[in-house]
Amino acid sequence: MPRRRLRRRYPTDLTDGQWTAIAELVPDASPGGRPRRATSRELVNAILYMLRGGQAWRLLPHDFPPWQTVYYDLRRWQGEGVWERIHHAVLVADRERAGREASPTAAIIDSQSVRTADQKGAVAAMTRARRSRAVNGT
Repeated sequence: MPRRRLRRRYPTDLTDGQWTAIAELVPDASPGGRPRRATSRELVNAILYMLRGGQAWRLLPHDFPPWQTVYYDLRRWQGEGVWERIHHAVLVADRERAGREASPTAAIIDSQSVRTADQKGAVAAMTRARRSRAVNGT
């Protein structure tokens, strides 16, 4: 097997400290099937690159794993709730680092963040009623 050369570092790549914080939350490859060539860290770095850049999946640079692999694992991890667990772990760690409690004790809700009730009855009340020609007698 040819030796894989090291790829250049992108600004979206995780540092070693960031990776150790979330490494246990990222699942390994599913059992069965062909063994995965890419490491979980390479996949996370590729996902972060794509989400930050906002380009098409097919434009993923060639020094990352194939775009189909990256996209498949992104969607699988979304379905399994991996990203929510990572987000929560990072949020808790950041709050503790800032000297605050791990979970917030209060929340502020204003009219800009709460959706007002949409009522379909208001639209129906404004439409003109149809009259039957039989009743009219014309």
